[in-house]
Amino acid sequence: MAHYLLVRLGQAALVLLGIIVLTFLLTYLVPADPARMIAGQSATVETVARIRHELGLDQSLPVQFGRYLSHIVRGDLGRSYAQKVDVGELLRSRLPATVELMVAGILFELLIGLPAGVLAALRRNTWLDQVVMVGAFLGVSAPQFAVGLMLLYLVAFKLQILPLGGYGSVAHLILPAATLGIAGGGWYARVMRSSVVEVLTQDYVRTARAKGLPPSGVVLKHVLRNAALPVVTMVGLDFGTFMGGVVVVESVFGWPGVGQLAWQAIQIVDIPVIMGVVITSALAIVTGNLLADLVYPLLDPKIRYQ
Repeated sequence: MAHYLLVRLGQAALVLLGIIVLTFLLTYLVPADPARMIAGQSATVETVARIRHELGLDQSLPVQFGRYLSHIVRGDLGRSYAQKVDVGELLRSRLPATVELMVAGILFELLIGLPAGVLAALRRNTWLDQVVMVGAFLGVSAPQFAVGLMLLYLVAFKLQILPLGGYGSVAHLILPAATLGIAGGGWYARVMRSSVVEVLTQDYVRTARAKGLPPSGVVLKHVLRNAALPVVTMVGLDFGTFMGGVVVVESVFGWPGVGQLAWQAIQIVDIPVIMGVVITSALAIVTGNLLADLVYPLLDPKIRYQ
């Protein structure tokens, strides 16, 4: 296990380095000029040149990348061009809201998707299976902004059960988390149904039934544990995706998370903030996948990492 962890950590470091290189190149190739965005359209050429020099944007690409990489190694994500604040401080101020939305969103996805997928698999080719699959298709296909606006109109505006938006309490969290859960729950339902159907055909399930184990015992003890492996992988991916911020949902509900910060940075070409958000997202995805791999042996004892 120790050797496996070292190998995975090495792979993670290479992945992060590759993402940093690609993102830095893409931001460098963007036609917009950060110095001009900061100075304003009416600024003189001399003012723009001075800002570009202060930011180090007049240096060659290898020099800029080498300087940025040396700061990353020391844990320094740089300073925001526009806000003149350390990027790490900006991210730390937004991460609590993002973590709350991530945990609640994944919880809603699981609460919606897993029971629906299991019921559809156990009642395969029946009307219940068809209803669940149609609902899953609609949930996956519906744009998040449309789902969010519909929930805001029906639940917050018409029924006035929950706040229209904002941040600070559990009541503010329910609607954005439900919006994420409806879309993600459809994917979880489809994956869980497929996985359960496959596990139900395995020899050990037929053996358990032949021994007289009750249907509920077969499902709980043998089917769900093995069928949950793809779901664990999806949770690991969602962990990284949500940590990078969900721009649409955060914008609809006025949620002060990392996604909103990233969108603001993109609009003004604030490269250090964009890079910081990308690195945070990549680190979260790598961490989520590693945690998922560590959970696999707990669900399936046959899995062993050498």
